[in-house]
Amino acid sequence: MDTHSSGPDGLAPGAITDVRGVRVGHFTDTRRPTGCSVVLVGEGAVAGVDVRGAAPGTRETDLLAPTNLVERVHAVLLSGGSAFGLDAATGVVRWLEEQGIGHPAGPARVPIVPAAILFDLTMGDARIRPDAAAGYAACAAARAQAPAQGSVGAGAGATLGKLFGIDRAMKGGIGTASLRVGGITVGALVAVNPVGDVIDPSTGRPLAGVRAAPGADATAPRLAGTTAMVLRGELPAALAAGTATTIGVVATDAVLTKAQAQKVAQMSHDGLARCIDPVHTMFDGDTMFALATGASGLEGSPTVIGMMAAAATTAAVLNAVRAAVAVHGPGVPAVPALRDLPGLSGWGGRGGAPGR
Repeated sequence: MDTHSSGPDGLAPGAITDVRGVRVGHFTDTRRPTGCSVVLVGEGAVAGVDVRGAAPGTRETDLLAPTNLVERVHAVLLSGGSAFGLDAATGVVRWLEEQGIGHPAGPARVPIVPAAILFDLTMGDARIRPDAAAGYAACAAARAQAPAQGSVGAGAGATLGKLFGIDRAMKGGIGTASLRVGGITVGALVAVNPVGDVIDPSTGRPLAGVRAAPGADATAPRLAGTTAMVLRGELPAALAAGTATTIGVVATDAVLTKAQAQKVAQMSHDGLARCIDPVHTMFDGDTMFALATGASGLEGSPTVIGMMAAAATTAAVLNAVRAAVAVHGPGVPAVPALRDLPGLSGWGGRGGAPGR
């Protein structure tokens, strides 16, 4: 069993691309913090999905139900840009069609590309968001090597700890991790953009999240703790629903059925619940996909693979926050990253090296 201990940069090693048959590509917009990320499985993969947030933005998720016809998908897109960002999936479909990849359908091969989006429109000019060209570029950039982490791709404009406003929030990002048990590999890629805080499971304390209000006692922790504040009766101002969301993909090289892949997607949400608080709120559209390439030739237990998926998901979330960097630009709020607040080390926080 290899579960990958944390490296000296604070990031758990491994990546979703450790799963045979998986490639990842990012597109990061240089005009404002936004972008998209694609997980390519050109040979096709059995897929499942589970949506737990109350404000999801998705595409092609109904067909993943075990009772529906299509067995395999060819890519999954994660995108910023709110509902506008779903347009990036069109570029993924176009790129796959050019490669001759798709589901046989009469005279054509139709690429199957489920997608989910997160809200990052407060980060700069909201008229700039991922489009079909962005999705195409992410595919062209896809590699089998470990992808970059932090403030790139779908995580470029991600933030967290937003229940009390963006002026007290911190930078989210995208992270990846993997582990291997009994000859089967499971990896995760997660874009972390919750309304809540990211919690260090080893301490139960916030790693990144809502910051103490300006003028607060300088001797107090600089992270206020969203749930702790609410339980003390400190209620937030009104926040529009659908302004957050964590989205991700877990993948394995095990052989799974569609029903089993759906169960793995469900269990991967346990990984979010271990390190995001609150999670699955009315403001979030939390969505997790599961992919099974079958490349190992081994039939997997959905229970064991689901446990692995949850662990990889937690590690990917923590990697996203530790690799994130503050971003800048016209109209972009001043949102610090974990690495910008070294005083939080006593609260479980530590800066990490930039994403690979």
